[in-house]
Amino acid sequence: MPDNMQNNMKAEVEAKPASTVMLIRDGGSGLEVFMVVRHHQIDFASGALVFPGGRMEEGDVELAQSIAHCPQSLDLDVAARSLRVAAIREAFEECGVLLARPDGAADLISAERLRRVDRRTLFAAILRRENLVLAIDLLVPFAHWITPPFVPKRFDTHFFVAPAPSDQVVAHDGRETVDSTWISPRVALEEGKRGRFTLVFATERNLWKLARFSDCASAIAAAKTDPIVTVMPERVATGQGYSLKIPAAAGYGGELFAI
Repeated sequence: MPDNMQNNMKAEVEAKPASTVMLIRDGGSGLEVFMVVRHHQIDFASGALVFPGGRMEEGDVELAQSIAHCPQSLDLDVAARSLRVAAIREAFEECGVLLARPDGAADLISAERLRRVDRRTLFAAILRRENLVLAIDLLVPFAHWITPPFVPKRFDTHFFVAPAPSDQVVAHDGRETVDSTWISPRVALEEGKRGRFTLVFATERNLWKLARFSDCASAIAAAKTDPIVTVMPERVATGQGYSLKIPAAAGYGGELFAI
């Protein structure tokens, strides 16, 4: 094997499993999604407007295997459950929303009860103390993106869409995220073009995809039926410079996007 090929193989960083959740609601002018601004000192997407999310942790897998805290009857394997657990945990840690039900209850934990929960406590400990079962059934797969090999920090990210609890207060944590907003996907795209927000490519394309829907019901219904095509952007040279190429079948309005 040539030395340069060996060096390229060594340089390629493994993409770590991650989850992102798009919490949506019906606002006064249509569909809105909750987004946060990442702290400028974070080394991935610093200062960017993003959906809550992050890397899957070992504790997420342990919770996914727990009969007490994670439903085992949704015909999902441990890996699929773990990704949903990670999405719920990240949403709780970054914006205070907890998609979980008291054991045996149909409704999510109430806002009043949630206010008494200390977000600094370990997530698994909160579930045990409050006797909660994670509502992984509310998370619908929306997209799957893998950071390309030419990026030094890579994630294998599954995007989920979920209805935001109507009575829970959603707010950024002030640590990993420094600002937050409920925003129309179309407005977020427009503000990104104007330079008010920094949008990484995956976020921008998923906002575009979400902007097709007028309300929560239609977005979730489409997510339940639309096929998910894995996207790992490829950098290609064109007559106008470099572009990112993604599969047209992924449904993002094209194949080539200028960098």
